[in-house]
Amino acid sequence: MSNIKDKVADAGHKVADVAKDVGHKIATGAEKAVDFVKEKTGMGGPAEGTNVGVAGIKERMNVIASCGKKVGVVDHVEGQTLKLTKNDSPDGQHHFIPVGWVDHVDTHVHLKKNSRETEQNWKSDAASCGCS
Repeated sequence: MSNIKDKVADAGHKVADVAKDVGHKIATGAEKAVDFVKEKTGMGGPAEGTNVGVAGIKERMNVIASCGKKVGVVDHVEGQTLKLTKNDSPDGQHHFIPVGWVDHVDTHVHLKKNSRETEQNWKSDAASCGCS
């Protein structure tokens, strides 16, 4: 009788160990998924919670409107304007937006304006932004 009891106890321990391993794998996968979403949406990542300010804007950063839509990619900062790359533009042209539209900067540049407002009001040159 004790032999059957030992076998059942061993089987129970094996089931518990496998369940523990599966739980760890699920938790690891969930953490990776959260990190991926944060990176892609710009809502976290390595600088989570850190607003590095306009001085932290770098070339090739995605520019995200307040609605969450990507409206462009930074070519460079020109005076008090952001020049967006023409390759990532819907019309193949450079567009300029005032740095005053920037809400915060982490791994992306986040704007105070939604995508419609941004695209309706961006300019074709820095001078016409009135802030160069």
